[in-house]
Amino acid sequence: MSNQDLLERYKKVMVPNYAPLPAVPIKAKGLKLWDADGKEYLDFTGGIAVTALGHIHDEVLTALKEQAEKLWHVSNYFANEPVIELAEALTSLTFAERCFFANSGSEVNEAALKLARRYAHNKVGEKKNKIIAFHKAFHGRSLFTVTAGGTDAYKQGFGPLPPQLHHSEHNDLEALAKIMDQDCCAVIMEPILGEGGVRNMDGQFAQGVRDLCDQHQALLIFDEVQTGMGRTGELFCYQGLGVTPDILTTAKALGNGFPIGAMMTSSEIANSFQPGTHGSTFGGNPLAAAVAKKTLEIISQPDILAGVRERGQELIQGLNQINEKHPIFTEIRGRGLLVGAQLKEGFTAGDILAKALKQGLLILQAGSDVLRFAPYLLITSAEIQEALGLLESAISEQINESR
Repeated sequence: MSNQDLLERYKKVMVPNYAPLPAVPIKAKGLKLWDADGKEYLDFTGGIAVTALGHIHDEVLTALKEQAEKLWHVSNYFANEPVIELAEALTSLTFAERCFFANSGSEVNEAALKLARRYAHNKVGEKKNKIIAFHKAFHGRSLFTVTAGGTDAYKQGFGPLPPQLHHSEHNDLEALAKIMDQDCCAVIMEPILGEGGVRNMDGQFAQGVRDLCDQHQALLIFDEVQTGMGRTGELFCYQGLGVTPDILTTAKALGNGFPIGAMMTSSEIANSFQPGTHGSTFGGNPLAAAVAKKTLEIISQPDILAGVRERGQELIQGLNQINEKHPIFTEIRGRGLLVGAQLKEGFTAGDILAKALKQGLLILQAGSDVLRFAPYLLITSAEIQEALGLLESAISEQINESR
């Protein structure tokens, strides 16, 4: 069936909370993706930073097949070997001592926020329940996590919202200090604002937040759902900042497309979640855990992470070269292979995305005025140059239309 045929069927049966693109993917491999009409694309979205090893990575596929022939699901009444091995691997590579697994970034962020409140309740009392997040942040779509997020549009019509969630300005330590107090149980933040425009966190700010949390006996939660798993050139972004959180969440690339998320923390904090306090039916199932373990084994290799840093610089350099010929960006920012290009006033990301799609290039946006790039971590220099060529054609077309 054609793209159009499939989209017509989609609209008849799906809740209309998405606005799908005119291409309907039917197969993919590595960086490439093909739609129902047979058109080929270079995928610089990575499924929104999910397919970090590319589509259908051979070793990850093998891990999935091998586990599929052993054990799919047993519920959390039982331990299972793949989830034990995954937790051992994650804790050996990070500050963490304990892991909790769920199916998505929203779910592990929900778990992190609940854990922070539970820990403060047990240690201090019920009045210590204030959580601080940041404007333009994104932490998920559950009612708790969308309230923690810093975009008002995502909250409209869903009230009343959970109380005692406050917001401060990103990279403004003075503003945060003004609203921190002894009732604060946690601060949650993204090391790089993803949906909020790919905005880097200043290292001094990160350290300042850590110090304020220590001063007020509040937990520091790093939401690394998007920045984790090698995306920034470190296994986790906190390792490059030199600031260690109390709780870390990650998802997206953890399963390279297979749904899984992880919340990681210390043994002391984890002990606030005793049997019955929190759970997930599918979280940590053997299939997801086996896939995630293999994905982690590959991404954590030093040469892979070094390659992310190198390719990220090549991508930024290429975007700057495009900008020299076609001045359209006011700033290019990011870290590793999470890159954002801020558009000048008068240009919209949606228009350029549409033209890039016609050229055979899939890219993302972060708000209405930022192009976002999150290709797979194994991308080659040649693939970057090919994609930049397609992007330049799309930008040139948009500039000509705007004259």
